[in-house]
Amino acid sequence: MAGVGTGGTGNGAQAGGTGRVRRVSGPLVEISGLPDVSMLEVVALGPDRISAETIAVNGSDAVLQAYEYTGGLKAGDAAERTGHQLSALLGPHLLGQVFDGLLRPLSSAPLWLSADRQDAAEDRQLLDRPWKFEPQATVGDTVSPGQVLGTVADAGSVPFRVTVPPGVEGELTWLGNGPLRPLERAAVVGGTDVSLAQRWPVHLPRPVSSRLSDAVPMHTGQRVLDLMFPLPRGAAAAVPGGFGTGKTLLLQQIAKWSDADVIVYVGCGERGNEMADVLDGLGSLEDPRTGGALLDRTVIIANTSNMPMMAREASINTGVTVAEFFRDMGYHAVVIADSTSRWAEALREFANRNGDLPAEEGYPASLASELAAFYERASLAITLGGGTASVTVIGAVSPPGGDMSEPVTTGTQRFVRSLWQLDRELAYSRHYPAVSWRGSFSRDADALGRWHAANGDPEWASRRARAGLILAEADRLAALAEIIGTNSLPGHEQVVLLGGRLLRDGVLVQNALSANDGYCSAAKGAALLQAVLDTVDACQELVARGVPPATVDSFDFSPLLRLRESAGPADGDGVAERAADFLAGLKELR
Repeated sequence: MAGVGTGGTGNGAQAGGTGRVRRVSGPLVEISGLPDVSMLEVVALGPDRISAETIAVNGSDAVLQAYEYTGGLKAGDAAERTGHQLSALLGPHLLGQVFDGLLRPLSSAPLWLSADRQDAAEDRQLLDRPWKFEPQATVGDTVSPGQVLGTVADAGSVPFRVTVPPGVEGELTWLGNGPLRPLERAAVVGGTDVSLAQRWPVHLPRPVSSRLSDAVPMHTGQRVLDLMFPLPRGAAAAVPGGFGTGKTLLLQQIAKWSDADVIVYVGCGERGNEMADVLDGLGSLEDPRTGGALLDRTVIIANTSNMPMMAREASINTGVTVAEFFRDMGYHAVVIADSTSRWAEALREFANRNGDLPAEEGYPASLASELAAFYERASLAITLGGGTASVTVIGAVSPPGGDMSEPVTTGTQRFVRSLWQLDRELAYSRHYPAVSWRGSFSRDADALGRWHAANGDPEWASRRARAGLILAEADRLAALAEIIGTNSLPGHEQVVLLGGRLLRDGVLVQNALSANDGYCSAAKGAALLQAVLDTVDACQELVARGVPPATVDSFDFSPLLRLRESAGPADGDGVAERAADFLAGLKELR
């Protein structure tokens, strides 16, 4: 198997010994007669060598969770130790490809796992493919972890850097050149062979030199997020929302337009047609950096709803491990997990089969710690090689019935820096992205405001704060207006209601299918928001001057609302010019 490793960094145990399967209950397998088996060790079960991970040990007896379909596995079948943890093969084959939850290739294999090991031929093809290695280091140098030894051509649209693995250092005594297979020796460092690819346990975070607390924005290209609920690089965000609120489309937009160097998209328990849409979108979209396909700097991990349940648990950790691998090369990576609720459901089902004492709504008591372990792997860090790079984690949450008080949603909110809550009413009124300005938050907005002030936009924080106040006040007044009528409100409050509508329809809504509006640059978003705020100020001045509020409200604001569609994705100057013309006409109102 190319994905599940039995070599490389592991738990240090020696392979060997064979036990027997005692009981099989779906993904839960009990074995006996296997002494010295250790926690998190991979055990091969039965004649098909089904991969299973040890989760409980009692002498020579153990409980395993199987990551593959256990149909046909029976009591008495062999259980063989491998001596290593569940590991992912990380190498030049990753970018532009599709893998299952165990990081085995699906690009030219069936989109499901099966007991007859239909992926074996693809695995062999992957391991036998030669890659052109171009050395950059010098033989005789003393090298340390993270130092670049060379690059691999044609391994995606970002340069693939072969680095010294963690824990390896010393004199570079030999360095390869030319075509090499992934596991073939590419260098010798301190007497240790280094290959193009390396295996790494998916549950073990890859080391960094230090973690940073700096706040640098990750631009998503979605105005409501970048302007109102921004996310720093190396932080974590959650997107909770009920069925039909647009979670998957929003995540696809972030995957397409975010300014990350590498995208790792994890489809965890979602429908296969949604994954097909992701593949089609990323494959057909042109990468503005290279002119090629965006898929060439994307890794897709597909564990759809018809695949083995416990592979969902592995897929989340596998995705973060892949992102950390590219972070260690010096890149900014983003992990998009859709959806963590399906992952939590797999944990619940397995815990129930294992007889664990259930906590709230049947989820295991360890749910909070599992969520924390996942989101804590997000980081902005100094790599072992000395560069600054990051892993940003964005996880969707699918609360049953849209109940935002259920355990996965409430638990997730404790560990993320930004919450982008999707509102059913906004979605049903065709307001997309349906991000609620009432239920969402960003814990790093103040720090990002200081970053913008230091990088040429000192008004960023004040614009955001004022827009938030207008939206909150407009919501309050809308409830009051339903009782007493809009015309009964004072003129300045009627203008606030108008301002809330202009913000919603002119700034916060965004058409994912539009060439001009699907992506929005920071400059265009700032110009659109400033245009609406200036319009609200102008309307307040008109009312204060004695112009009837009804006359102001009946003015044609459509040119302002059309700016998001009429101006190009990065045309901030064009928005400002057209907004100035519109304001000039508005101020002449009598």
